Amino acid sequence: MAMADPKNEKPAKGGPRQRGGWLAKIAPGVRGFQRKRETPENLWVKCPDTGEMIYRSDLEVALWVTPAGRHMRIGPELRFRYTFDDERFETLPTPQVPEDPLNFSDGKPYRERLAAARKATGEPDAMAIAAGAIQGQQAVVLVQDFAFMGGSLGMAAGEAFIAAARAAVERGVPMVAFVAAGGARMQEGTLSLMQMARTTLAIQELKRAHLPYIVVLTDPTTGGVTASYAMLGDIHLAEPGALIGFAGPRVIEQTIRETLPPGFQRAEYLVEKGMVDRVTPRSELPAVLGSILKTLMMGRARLAA
Repeated sequence: MAMADPKNEKPAKGGPRQRGGWLAKIAPGVRGFQRKRETPENLWVKCPDTGEMIYRSDLEVALWVTPAGRHMRIGPELRFRYTFDDERFETLPTPQVPEDPLNFSDGKPYRERLAAARKATGEPDAMAIAAGAIQGQQAVVLVQDFAFMGGSLGMAAGEAFIAAARAAVERGVPMVAFVAAGGARMQEGTLSLMQMARTTLAIQELKRAHLPYIVVLTDPTTGGVTASYAMLGDIHLAEPGALIGFAGPRVIEQTIRETLPPGFQRAEYLVEKGMVDRVTPRSELPAVLGSILKTLMMGRARLAA
C-alpha cells in the first residue's frame, strides 16, 4: 500500500516545491522516515471469496489457505516444501523438447508466451519433479503449476510426467502427482493431445512395477488432464473446493440447458458421487499421503515375497 508519489505535487508559485506539506514543517525529519517505512505492494493479499485483505505472512503460515478456507494456488517450490519431510527434497531435471514445433501464433507468438510464463514463474514449463521422503516413505512427486499457461498439457509437460514415472520405477518408490490444468495446450495442436495417451502408458509402467500412483487434485483440474492421468490414480485425494471436471460448469449448462446443482464439480460434491476418494486440507496432506504410501508399499512387499 504505497504512499502517494510526492513527485506528482505541483511546485508553489514563485518558489521551489515544498516537500512534505504541513507535516514536514512541524517535523522536518518525517519525510525520510516515511520513505523508509513505505509498505511493499505485495504485503497484503485479497481473499478471492470475501474480498478481505489478508496479511501475506499470515497466509504463508497458514500454507496459503485463507480464513474462509480457500486453498489458494501455489507453485512447485511451496508444494515440495509443504509435502516433503523437513522441507528437504532433490529436484529432478525435466526433459527438453522442441519449442514451438508448429510456429504457432494466436495474435502473439507462442515463443513469446513461453518466455513470459518462464519469467513469471521461474520454471521451464508447467511440470516440476522432486524426490524425497513423505512421513519417512520415499517417493517421487510431480507438481503441475497452473500459473504456467494455465498448467496446460503440452509436450514438455508430457515428457516431464513420463520422466517422473520412470524415475519412480528406477528408484522403486511410489509416485505422487499434484495436478492442476485448464486443458491441453492449443499452441501445440495434436502434439499436445498425444500426451494424454503417452502419460497413460507411463502409468502402466508404474503398475507393472507394482508401484502406487497417487493423485492429488488441486484447483482447477479440467480438460484433457482429467481425461487422462488425473483420474488414473490408485487413490484420488483433492484439496477442499477444487474445481474438477472435463468441461467447465458454464459450458455444460449452455450445452444441456439446465441449471447444475450447487457445488457441481467441486471436490466435496465429487466425493459424494465416488469420483474422488477423500477431500484433504493442505495441512493434513503429508500425513495422509504418508499413511497411504506406507500401506500400499507394504502390500507391494508382500506381493514380491
